[in-house]
Amino acid sequence: MPRYDFHTDVLPLKNLLYRTALRIAQNAADAEDVVQDTMLRVWHHREEWDRIDSMEAYCLTICRNIALDRLRRMDHQAATLDSSIAEPPDPSHSANPEEQAVQNDRIALVRRLISRLPEKQRSCMQLRDLESKSYRDIATVLGITEEQVKINIFRARKTVREQLLRTEGK
Repeated sequence: MPRYDFHTDVLPLKNLLYRTALRIAQNAADAEDVVQDTMLRVWHHREEWDRIDSMEAYCLTICRNIALDRLRRMDHQAATLDSSIAEPPDPSHSANPEEQAVQNDRIALVRRLISRLPEKQRSCMQLRDLESKSYRDIATVLGITEEQVKINIFRARKTVREQLLRTEGK
């Protein structure tokens, strides 16, 4: 088992934890609180670090659980992905402002469709497609099997694709 150090192994994860918390909480202040609570909980459980295979997966799991607990406590519904996280569309792909507007509308629609997915599908899709995590890491973070991760991602993508086609009238 690796020996972990808070300054070199945990603190560098703060931006990743923030993005994860922000996607769930949909509020920058809440996401900051979630990251702080995550760091505190990880620190308080430092005696367990020698039993951890992946500090990143461990921290992401704690962050996700804290964020979801806060959401449940505050009785919020999942909202759209925060537009400040996503990269703006590349203007070179659009020849004119009208095409850019259509592209922006489509991106906003996809974000809304993703936000309506069941929590586990949404989390799997975000971790895989936005954070580029491996199936194994996602399984560890969510506490499910790799096969369940693949199934959730497949279903999430299929649902978003179908709803996008239905909404666009194709």
